[in-house]
Amino acid sequence: MKVKTIPISWVLEEEYRLDCGPYTRGGIEAKKVLEATKVRKNRLVDLTLGGISGMYHVGMDKLKWVEGPEHGVPFIRSADILRADLSNQLYISRRQVEDNPLFSCPRGATLITRSGTIGRMAYCRDDLADMAMSQDVLKVVPDAGKIESGYLYAFLSSKYGVPLVVSGTFGSIIVHIEAENIADLPVPRFGDELEARVAKLVDRAAQAAVDGTVKYRQATAKAFHACGHEPHSPQSWHAARELSFVARFTELQSLRALNNDPRMAAFFREVRNSSSYALIAELLERAPFRPNRFKRIDANEQFGVPLIGQREMFRLHWEGRMIAWSGIPDRDEVCAPAGTIAAACIGTLGENEVYGRVLRIRPKQSRFALSDNVLQLRANGAEVPPGFLFALLRSETYFRIFRCLSVGGKQQVLHQDLVSRVPIPLAERSEMDAIDELVRHGDLLLDQAVALENEARALVERAIKEAA
Repeated sequence: MKVKTIPISWVLEEEYRLDCGPYTRGGIEAKKVLEATKVRKNRLVDLTLGGISGMYHVGMDKLKWVEGPEHGVPFIRSADILRADLSNQLYISRRQVEDNPLFSCPRGATLITRSGTIGRMAYCRDDLADMAMSQDVLKVVPDAGKIESGYLYAFLSSKYGVPLVVSGTFGSIIVHIEAENIADLPVPRFGDELEARVAKLVDRAAQAAVDGTVKYRQATAKAFHACGHEPHSPQSWHAARELSFVARFTELQSLRALNNDPRMAAFFREVRNSSSYALIAELLERAPFRPNRFKRIDANEQFGVPLIGQREMFRLHWEGRMIAWSGIPDRDEVCAPAGTIAAACIGTLGENEVYGRVLRIRPKQSRFALSDNVLQLRANGAEVPPGFLFALLRSETYFRIFRCLSVGGKQQVLHQDLVSRVPIPLAERSEMDAIDELVRHGDLLLDQAVALENEARALVERAIKEAA
């Protein structure tokens, strides 16, 4: 429960608005700080392309799903705009997107989640600009002749901009935000030099994020090629589905049909017939594991560590709840070293779910604690370069295989012992090292993207503070 005492003047200024949101989320304080700044300020609506029409979402439009890129466009939900890697999106009809241009968004726009969790933001990078976006994403398209797009994003996503955006929400159970609610939001102006500097940092961050994920995709393609195998696409995997089959009791020692999927069995036979392979357990420092459950005791930064769950870990920017070290019995288990492969190991089998997906812990992320819903695989560098193993496991092929290793009822759990027995094709050490280096380069680019964006926001926040 949040308790806050406010002066009656705030209620009068807000025209007797009595819901708690604007007063407890920092919107009024941010507004007061901006009012005190001795710089020119423009209304947000006056800086967008076409005025109010430059802040839009697609509206209610029944989605027409298609199987792949031949007839479709990748579709982005509100949670997806925060993700670093957008390689595995579902597709909606290309014709539907062409008939409704509001699905699209130009590069440089600020994307704002407008339903559910309000106010999460992302900069529309090149990879996002090629995708269709759901009605839960509000697009703010700046007028390039009036303001730098990167500067506007840096301000809106700053500690002053976010509270102002969030304070414009309405609704009781499911809150929303519309363009009209933030049209009058004040945007401080600090001159061409500072704004251009901030915009350059944001643009460099966006390009680094795109380049980093491209390195990952290149590494996956090279890894399969080096091993002499072809990766599956979602379409090819679904096309090979058998509604009924007979399976012999295999080494997986499971009687569940899902765990004996013939598509997985066929790929396993192909791997075992290759020149060199090993089981996952043979390539790790220890068997795949989840940290033991531990207490979540809220703490400040001095005595705690930020906690990341399986949903948050796929975001480009990690921001975790701060929990106390005293509630964590084994720090080495929950704080994974750089290079660790982390798999979302609890969830459902929906196509939009992250369950079964993996990511790689980058150097800047090793200071975070991973929840017990994350399965960790720590590669033994003497057996296999960690980046090579990640390049294979992030593929569609191994994502589908991991989903075949589930136990449980409605809520599925990735079985650690079954994961240990998955075969991994190997290549010449020099080829695997080259792929590992490609992944490392991707890590550095993604960390650089986060650092550059944080620097841009810090510049804006410092300028506002000094002008107040």
